[in-house]
Amino acid sequence: MRKKPRFHSLKKLKVRQDWSRWTLYNLFKLSPPNLSARTYFQQKWTAKSDTRAYHGEQIREKQWKRLFRRTLPAVVPMDHKYLARYDGSEQAAGRGAGADSQEKARMPPMTPYMQMTYFPIERRLDTAVFRALFASSVRQARQFVCHGLVKVNGKKIIYPGYMLNPGDVFQVEPDSVMTATGAQKTRSAAARRKAREKGQAHAESIKGVGPIKIPSIKVPLLADSATGTTSTPKAATPLSTETEPAPEELKRHLQSLMTDVEAVLAEEVKAKNKQKLRDFRQTVRKAISLWKRSTPGEVSTLESQLSFLKSHITKSATSSSAPSDANPQLSRDEEAKLQNAFDRLKEQAEYDANWNKRDPSKPYLTPWRPRDYMSAFAFIPRYLEVNQNICAAVYLRHPVARPGLAEVPTPFSYETGQLAFNWYLRRR
Repeated sequence: MRKKPRFHSLKKLKVRQDWSRWTLYNLFKLSPPNLSARTYFQQKWTAKSDTRAYHGEQIREKQWKRLFRRTLPAVVPMDHKYLARYDGSEQAAGRGAGADSQEKARMPPMTPYMQMTYFPIERRLDTAVFRALFASSVRQARQFVCHGLVKVNGKKIIYPGYMLNPGDVFQVEPDSVMTATGAQKTRSAAARRKAREKGQAHAESIKGVGPIKIPSIKVPLLADSATGTTSTPKAATPLSTETEPAPEELKRHLQSLMTDVEAVLAEEVKAKNKQKLRDFRQTVRKAISLWKRSTPGEVSTLESQLSFLKSHITKSATSSSAPSDANPQLSRDEEAKLQNAFDRLKEQAEYDANWNKRDPSKPYLTPWRPRDYMSAFAFIPRYLEVNQNICAAVYLRHPVARPGLAEVPTPFSYETGQLAFNWYLRRR
């Protein structure tokens, strides 16, 4: 049985519609075809193979042949200054009698018609979702449509081959777009396999050993800024052990404890207290990694430590926020303006901290950052109007060819597009 070729190959270059390092490398190594040592049939077949690997590689060849059109849409703009100056009669005035125009003939740039060979594919819903930067590959965009995550004009469409018409509005679920265009949350397959093997070896080495006790941090003496005294936490009250909770319940309890620690760290906390909270967070994180061997008493100890830290942080914050000057030096209007400015700054800071804060429950990596290798492919065609705030786009019109520009995005040269068009033109 013949071996199936790889989707990304560095020996046989095939440019794909995705954001990956392999596609970036193949784009870098792409060069115009060598037409000297091949027959015309071989040239057309190679051009067809290369272009089909990029344009509509998620659809079958017979399906694409039904979409192929001989007529290629183009727009040739007219010179408005010339049209305003003449009415057309000068084209035949004094022909051969010395009345010819003395103006220098202008050569307009060539209109790349052959680059519009695959313009029907740009109307497909999955291709439009990929062009609007809502997915990292055209196959992922197809998956979004099949899973019912895309709406067209407010209605859910599950057909990737749905042909868009001018004025159609399509929208994708924001969480799916954030997952597709953001950095990957999981590690690579090799890293996961290595970590799994390391965990199995560690489990075999400690087999037969009793449950490991979760280390607890020593809560240092916290100074009270109001009284100048120090205090230590009270003794921990363990959870009730009359009914032994399940390990999964203890894990959920520890995860909620981690969420509380993150919420406290997100607030305005002094540097010393923040360092203590970070140490406590490291302890909770280690407890979560060893949740199968944890006990209710250890979890209750962590809870009491967190409550102690929160109470003293709140006490120090309230004592430091007390007014120090009873004689204001600003007028009422100036105080109102200053308060409004502070309110606006606070709202902006809260918005900046909330929209991109760390959230383990999200399916994508938080804080969110763009996907690797995205910047090289981040462009939007002219026939789409995209709103990234709501993950929606408008299909304005069909792509057309203009002098010096073809609106169908393609990495291939004009000669390659011409040969591919002639291949399908012959077999229509």
